[in-house]
Amino acid sequence: MRRPARAAVTARWATIVGLVMVSACASGPDTVPGPGPTPPAPGPVTPDTPVASVPVLAGPETLPSWADEDHLAAFDAYAATCDVARDPASARQCARALDIRRLSKPVTPSAARVFFETGFSVVEALPAEGRTGLLTAYFAPEYSARRVPDAEFDAPVLSPPPGWVRGQVLPVRAEIEAGPPPSPPLAWMRAEDLFFLQIQGSGYLTFEDGSTARAAYAADNGQPFVGIARPMADQGLLPPNGTSGDAIRAWLAAHRGPEARAVTALNPRYIYFALQPDDGGHPAGAAGVALGPRRAIAVDPGSWRYGDLVWIRADGGNLVGARGSYSGLVMALDTGSAIRGPVRADLYMGRGALAGAEAGAVRHPLRMWRLVPR
Repeated sequence: MRRPARAAVTARWATIVGLVMVSACASGPDTVPGPGPTPPAPGPVTPDTPVASVPVLAGPETLPSWADEDHLAAFDAYAATCDVARDPASARQCARALDIRRLSKPVTPSAARVFFETGFSVVEALPAEGRTGLLTAYFAPEYSARRVPDAEFDAPVLSPPPGWVRGQVLPVRAEIEAGPPPSPPLAWMRAEDLFFLQIQGSGYLTFEDGSTARAAYAADNGQPFVGIARPMADQGLLPPNGTSGDAIRAWLAAHRGPEARAVTALNPRYIYFALQPDDGGHPAGAAGVALGPRRAIAVDPGSWRYGDLVWIRADGGNLVGARGSYSGLVMALDTGSAIRGPVRADLYMGRGALAGAEAGAVRHPLRMWRLVPR
C-alpha cells in the first residue's frame, strides 16, 4: 500500500539481531516464560553504530506511555503478521507468540504484556544530525468510479504500459495525462480522487451499479514523489496550517481543470493500477500481508526491515484537526517513495472516509524504538 507494493532492504543499525534468546511457550493463560536474564542497559543506537558495539537497552516497560498501551491488541497484531520477519531471533519470538495464542484460550492482556516485556529489549532510532523525526499517516480510500467517462468522471485509471519493468523511467505526470492512454482505461474517476488514490497507492472503487473493486498498485513512472502541500501554502492557495488532505482535495475539486492540473503536476510521480476483487478487508503492504489499522507503518527500507516490531511516540501535531499524540506498538509492513530516514513513519489508519480524515491531519514530531528480540 502506499504504497502497496514496496521494496525491502536490510538496515545497518536495524540488523542488531545477533542477540540470543531461549524460546519457550506459555504453560497457562497468564504464564509466559521469559527467554533468560535481561542484558545490561546502555544508550541509543544511530544508523552508523557498528553492529559489534551495539548494546542492548532496557525492556519495553521503560518506553514512554508503555503502561497505557492495549497490549492484547498489540499482541494480536504482532501474531498475525510476525512471520514476515526472516532472521532467526525474530522467528523464534514469532513462534513463541503463536504457541501462546494456541495454548492460551483466551490470551489475556497481562499475558500479552509479559510476552513483550520478557521477549524484547528496546533500542531507540536516532534521526540524522540536524533532522527531526516525522510521523504522517495514510489510509485505503474508497471512491466512486465509472465504467465510461462523463464530464465529472473524466480521469482514467490506467494499467501499466506494455513491457513496463521496475525501475524504468517514464514521462512525468503532466505528459502522461496529456497523451493518449497506453491501453484502455480500467475505470474513470474524478481527477482529484485519482490524484489521492495515486498518493495512497491503492484503494477501493465503487461503480454506479454498486459493484466494488480494489485498485492495487501495479507500476509507477520512476519519477520522484513531490508533496504539493508546501507549494500550495507557499503560493497562498492554502494557509500554512491548513494543508490537510481534506483541505487539499477540496481545493482541487473546487478548481477542477487546468488550474488544478497545474498544481498536481508539481508532483511528477504517476501510479498505474490493476483492478482486483474487493474482499472487504484491508490491503496488503509491501511485506505481502494485510495492514492492520493503527498497527502497521510504512518505513524506509534502508533503515528498517519488514517484520520489525516498533514503538512509536508522536506528540504535537499542528495541522487543523490534528490529534494531540500517537503512541503504540506497530509492525513495519510497508514503504513509500516519500518515507525516507531512520525516524520516519507513515501510520496506516484503516479504510474509508473517517480513516482518511484523520490520516490527512497527521504530521507529528516522532520518536521510534525498535524492539529487539532476545
